[in-house]
Amino acid sequence: MVAAAALTLAVAATSARPGFAQDHGAAGGSDSDLGTDGKAIFEQICAACHMADAKGGGEPGARVPALAGNRNLANKDYPIILLLKGRGGMPWFTDILTKPQIAAVITYVRGHFNDYHDPVTVADIDRIGSTNPPVPDCNCGH
Repeated sequence: MVAAAALTLAVAATSARPGFAQDHGAAGGSDSDLGTDGKAIFEQICAACHMADAKGGGEPGARVPALAGNRNLANKDYPIILLLKGRGGMPWFTDILTKPQIAAVITYVRGHFNDYHDPVTVADIDRIGSTNPPVPDCNCGH
């Protein structure tokens, strides 16, 4: 409950107008403004909770996991599942981002904040979405 409230506050604080990422890009424009630039998507959406340095933060019990240096991201299926299904206080993003946007932001986070440079593709997202895997434990205490 606390994590959901923190997410709501973070999203409200970073958005001048309500709506989804594809409705309001970085300057309040359209989805073409945000496009499939993984960095722009991260800065507009993910950094609100995971912080600009992707090191996460927050209070115990409502801690937002770090994306930087996160060994779980070595398996590109892991972040795909989380963005498709959500987990804890993090919502699913299938109503917020397109598949190409999901692929772009995961590719950016895995390569920029970690050393995993194999790109995530829409085909990867379709493969995971069609198998309906369970949401994995995050083991986020590191």
